[in-house]
Amino acid sequence: MPMNKQWILASRPEGAASAGNFALRSAPTSALADGQVLVRHHYLSLDPYMRGRMNDAKSYAAPQPLGQVMQGGTVGEVIESRSPLFSVGDKVVGYGGWQQYSVVDAAQPGVLRKIDDAHVSLSYYLGAVGMPGVTAWYGLVKIIAPRSGETLVVSAASGAVGSAFGALAKARGCRVVGIAGGAEKCRYVTDKLGFDACIDYRVHPDAKSLSQALKAACPDGIDGYFENVGGAIFDAVLSRTNAFARVALCGMIAGYDGAPLPLANPALILINRLRIEGFIVSEHMDIWPEALEELGALVGSGKFRPRESVAQGIESAPEAFLGLLRGRNFGKQLVQLI
Repeated sequence: MPMNKQWILASRPEGAASAGNFALRSAPTSALADGQVLVRHHYLSLDPYMRGRMNDAKSYAAPQPLGQVMQGGTVGEVIESRSPLFSVGDKVVGYGGWQQYSVVDAAQPGVLRKIDDAHVSLSYYLGAVGMPGVTAWYGLVKIIAPRSGETLVVSAASGAVGSAFGALAKARGCRVVGIAGGAEKCRYVTDKLGFDACIDYRVHPDAKSLSQALKAACPDGIDGYFENVGGAIFDAVLSRTNAFARVALCGMIAGYDGAPLPLANPALILINRLRIEGFIVSEHMDIWPEALEELGALVGSGKFRPRESVAQGIESAPEAFLGLLRGRNFGKQLVQLI
């Protein structure tokens, strides 16, 4: 059986995560039992939610166990099968984690899905046509439920979720404004993704300044907001919301190191009769087929060309992940393994 390099969570962060929280080990893959398949991963996904799961704290999911392989999405190829459901050579997407290979009980619902890379590249199944894309779709369609002509805002606009949100919202006739860090990312958001405007939070680092920039970019106010960040950005957006605006609360990356994120003016929730709903996309598997069909069509037709940041080799995973948390990535962050 092949040797398998794996990253495990060696310790929990105290404050900001560091490379020392991870350890690399090698172990042979186990022999397959009946019903199992061996998958060789081509790419593994790095996502902000992983930082929250490194903490030993109450959350929507159990913490990442110490001493075990870091959990996360993967895409690859079946290289050995003892299951009638999968054949050698099948391309698949699953949750193999931060390792080169995974042994999967193929009959378990939802753990492995066949994919077609004839028109959509394998890596996109971890981004625009995967969990991040479906996350954007659910927040837009099921929570914000926009009408054509409404103004929508999304934070982390150049990332995997934010860019998909923009493509889906523009397809519905909305005015879309992004918030991103740096002039290059903002140019990408407007020039390549087709957003109507993008605000650089590095130029507007506090809620008051950002609120003024939002007033200029959203002269008719904000009808819907997709939140990935929290903190001062959330305060600024809430100050510009219209009555009955809807907020899809997906992530709060500003607080993943444990710092509290109080709202500066929570009375706005009442004053503007806001609807704010947090969600976890894995709890809504029923909508995935519909969402993936639309996302696949946008990518396959070339109407949406998502950008990726790709680190090379399993050894690069921790530093690429830490860079993601600090905003160094540009688009979906991946690690290419072969």
